[in-house]
Amino acid sequence: MGGSVLVFKFRACVAQRILPLRYCFRTICRSGWRIVVPALVFLASSCSSTRGQKQALDRFEYQRPEMGVPFRIVLYARNQSTADCAAEAAFERIKQLNAIMSDYDSESELSKLSHASGQSREIHVSDDLWLVLQRAQSLAQRSGGAFDITVGPCVVLWRKARREQKMPDPQRLAQARQAVGYQHIQLNRRHHTVRLLVPDMRLDLGGIAKGYAVDEALKVLTKRRITRALVEGGGDVGVSRPPPGKSAWRIQLAPIDMTNAPAAKFLLLKNAAISTSGDLYQRLEIEGKRFSHIVDPRTGIGLTDHSLVSVIAPNSITADSLTKVVSVLGPKQGLKFIESTRGAAVHIMRKPDGKLQMYESSRLGKYYDASPEK
Repeated sequence: MGGSVLVFKFRACVAQRILPLRYCFRTICRSGWRIVVPALVFLASSCSSTRGQKQALDRFEYQRPEMGVPFRIVLYARNQSTADCAAEAAFERIKQLNAIMSDYDSESELSKLSHASGQSREIHVSDDLWLVLQRAQSLAQRSGGAFDITVGPCVVLWRKARREQKMPDPQRLAQARQAVGYQHIQLNRRHHTVRLLVPDMRLDLGGIAKGYAVDEALKVLTKRRITRALVEGGGDVGVSRPPPGKSAWRIQLAPIDMTNAPAAKFLLLKNAAISTSGDLYQRLEIEGKRFSHIVDPRTGIGLTDHSLVSVIAPNSITADSLTKVVSVLGPKQGLKFIESTRGAAVHIMRKPDGKLQMYESSRLGKYYDASPEK
């Protein structure tokens, strides 16, 4: 008798479309035979008690170190277990991408590809790595080499220089530059294979991989029906729909480190991304001169203009990579580049010779939040 009542309530839920059939089916499949009936009783009760009402969404926040930086996820879900599972899946995706694209890990797919440089071999790569390499090469060509993932040999020398607090050896830097040049990468679109033409090449996806990871984490959350979320990794932030009751996510523009800096500005974003790059934390100072961790691929030298570049774009892979382009090109050419990029906007702060300079593109104004903080 109890079983008959249970079936009736469960069918009623499906018929009323209060509880999607596919969701009920997944719940049944994941439960053992011993707890199927209690699970159905709970679902049936939920359907009947929340009929005609929308269940409130609660805010959940998670943080975990991935890709060498803290990754933070803020999401809105109906309950703790749903939020926990979704966040865990997103972090797992980020971890998977790090295993593919890290240039620190000698066993990563990217490192193995670099080790095959100069051997005249075509190396088949995964779909993830192929997509990022394609995007990187397209941007390298469009920017005239201002963005170039082959800059790795020079980056390694500058990392060492920051650790030892001394300039890279000029001879070694000149030698490293022989292996730099996006023209030395051949992509076979038909077979998804890559050939690195010059010996000792070292690919560095530090200017694009985190952005891609942010996008992929948001995709994982969306697949798990988490449609209101923020994912942040280092200076890269991606957002989907805004929090309940809000028109957008309120994001602060990163401030430059100087006395009497301008008041903080806030942006309103939804289904978009913002990335910030600069020498705020990673830099080398020698005899009063400041060298950024961002290396100009065309010279092999760290940037010296003390800049902070924030780019808004439809997705994080675009925003992340464009910050490097603007940083290398400088404000005049960088603004022109952004204006010609659909859906992109930029805010630039520089302090060459200790004097603050600020620039912004024409599209940036529409993102500003002029209202007082609540």
